Amino acid sequence: MTILIDQPPLEIEVNEKKVTNSEEMELVLEGGFVVPNANAFGHTFRDYNVESDRQYGVENFYKTNHICQTYEFVKKMGEEYGKLDKVEMGIWECCELLNNIVDESDPDLDEPQIEHLLQTAEAIRKDYPDEDWMHLTGLIHDLGKILLHPIFSKLPQWAVVGDTFPVGCAFDESIVHHKYFKENPDFNNPKYNNKYGVYSEGCGLEKVLMSWGHDDYMYMVAKENKTTLPSAALFIIRFHSFYALHRSGAYKYLMNEEDKENLEWLKIFNKYDLYSKSRVRVDVEKVRPYYLSLIEKYFPAKLSCGYMSPEYTLDGLFSTKSDVFSFGVVVLEIISRKRNVGFHQSNEDLNLLGHVWRLWSENKALDVVDPILLESCDKSEVIKCINVGLLEAIGLKKRKMKLSVSWPDRI
Repeated sequence: MTILIDQPPLEIEVNEKKVTNSEEMELVLEGGFVVPNANAFGHTFRDYNVESDRQYGVENFYKTNHICQTYEFVKKMGEEYGKLDKVEMGIWECCELLNNIVDESDPDLDEPQIEHLLQTAEAIRKDYPDEDWMHLTGLIHDLGKILLHPIFSKLPQWAVVGDTFPVGCAFDESIVHHKYFKENPDFNNPKYNNKYGVYSEGCGLEKVLMSWGHDDYMYMVAKENKTTLPSAALFIIRFHSFYALHRSGAYKYLMNEEDKENLEWLKIFNKYDLYSKSRVRVDVEKVRPYYLSLIEKYFPAKLSCGYMSPEYTLDGLFSTKSDVFSFGVVVLEIISRKRNVGFHQSNEDLNLLGHVWRLWSENKALDVVDPILLESCDKSEVIKCINVGLLEAIGLKKRKMKLSVSWPDRI
């Protein structure tokens, strides 16, 4: 389904200067959302040249991103993550996990991502009260950044966040920090380094491979779970980081008619996505019931790539699979006296479960046991407990109990 809009995209300009409290000026979007004229650091939004402590890290991020995001890499990631066969988790639970994530590519924000999601969603809700699909899109548009959480994958930031761009054709000069593409293998490949590359004029963005990251992943999750969100919402989710298109007008020759219609909604959405990155706070508990109702409305009861079913989100009820998995993790947490979430032992282990599995594979299972417990326990009984914990947490796959998101061990 395609949604048409009856109004032109909103155009907003912000003065390019650092703003002090005494100089603050406010811009107002249609409907009343107040637009700050400076980001969380007091600088102009998306200014990649301003000198700041954060800016150095942002540029280094894009250097790596532009060198490594090749056509073959993107195809590989799509195949790996398209399996959607390991972890179940609720949408709201994913939002809460984002509290632990800061996007290294973003020059405008160093707050936890859930703050930005709610800022965006609430700003849209204020101006478009009847477009509830757009409210939910604001909440979930960056949810793919959950790939950065240590309990899910080892993907580096450059493979998850940042501005996106097509691969398989020439890199447009409007892409931020374009100079670093010269070290990308595709830059000198005659198959990819021309205007159309592997595509054709008007082929439609649906057929275009974008640099891999949270946008494509969340788009995949929503689409494969048969969401009833309109095509405009899916377009926003997949292309909201495609600034070369919706800010600079690049690559329009690849668009079809449906893309052009949906782009108008994306341009509206982008104002809220960008300018809501401020120090404004949202009362999470106050708005939570509303967004849970939207999740239930637009997504099926069972999600098959990364989310727990709404019966858990709404009522706290576990499925058999999640209950068994949790029991196994709890057993291992008791034995080690460490938490699975937020666990960091070495560069090799992404969480407690991975750490225990590695030690078990190396016949060093007792190394995970808390030293105090190890002094007084029956070691053979502890080994049995570790075995049970691993069977419950990892053995699900062997018993063919389908879980839902594929997280490759490494790139």
